[in-house]
Amino acid sequence: MLTVMGEALVDIVTKDGATPRTHPGGSPLNVAVGLSRLGHPTRFIGRYGNDEHGSVIDEHLRDSGVELPVGPDDSPTSVAESVLDADGAPTYRFRLDWNLDAAKEQLPELVAETDLLHVGSIGAMLEPGASTVLDAVRQAADHALISYDPNCRPTIIPDACDARTWAESVVALTDVVKASDEDLLWLYPHRTVEESARAWLDLGASLVVVTRGQLGPWGLTQATGSAGVRVAPPAVTVADTVGAGDALMAALLSGLVSRGMSGADAGGRLRGLHEEELREVLRSAAAAAAITVSRNGADMPTREDLETFEQQHEEKPHAES
Repeated sequence: MLTVMGEALVDIVTKDGATPRTHPGGSPLNVAVGLSRLGHPTRFIGRYGNDEHGSVIDEHLRDSGVELPVGPDDSPTSVAESVLDADGAPTYRFRLDWNLDAAKEQLPELVAETDLLHVGSIGAMLEPGASTVLDAVRQAADHALISYDPNCRPTIIPDACDARTWAESVVALTDVVKASDEDLLWLYPHRTVEESARAWLDLGASLVVVTRGQLGPWGLTQATGSAGVRVAPPAVTVADTVGAGDALMAALLSGLVSRGMSGADAGGRLRGLHEEELREVLRSAAAAAAITVSRNGADMPTREDLETFEQQHEEKPHAES
């Protein structure tokens, strides 16, 4: 069983002045859906309200096969209003209620029986829920693969120093970290992305993956050396970029779990990951992100979607360095 903890919300998306579209979202929710669609038994621990927006979230998760041990509460469902620019990149405004009060009683049992715990984004930085997430990470660190995506939101956590403290608290307990180059430059404006990624390895992570937009992902372990492994993404027509990083995160974790890198001592097995294996995992993760950016909204690919896409693109090699 794989477990994802964090925020659930609805995205109300506007592009080119058209009628807004409403999608279920939230980075951790997207990762949970992505893992389940890729064939992994997955549960989601978050919060949403017993309202119209909450019903959209609940239906979306259940339709994707995600287990929901914690039901809705009586507070309003969180909302993200986003406006897409000409390139499909969103600018967000949030209305949030983030806590995990309804889950606290069940958390020790839920965390004890998981082989992977993924956390991130608003859920791992915004109080009061962030402290609950960090406690769960501490409880799971000795028996599960821990993964983290800071997915920084300066409009929600405007103090980079505060965000950096939260991020480093989680990274120190984490096996796999995925961050965008924008995240790292905001958290650490006085050093390069490469320096920040290596610093997180020194802090405790076994694998750091940096997403770089059209340049594709870059993965780094102690075994790969300072150059790491870089993979360029396949070319697709972009509808929007909402959920691209979450699709990549889900496929990255799927590739690692499928190679036996979950459960106890997952970090040790990750540190022995061969460079070519990492390249294969990153290629598949980049393909998942490419599928998602070719669709409207955070529409995570299924296993069949990913396999079909990879077959269609296998004769078109990626530009790697």
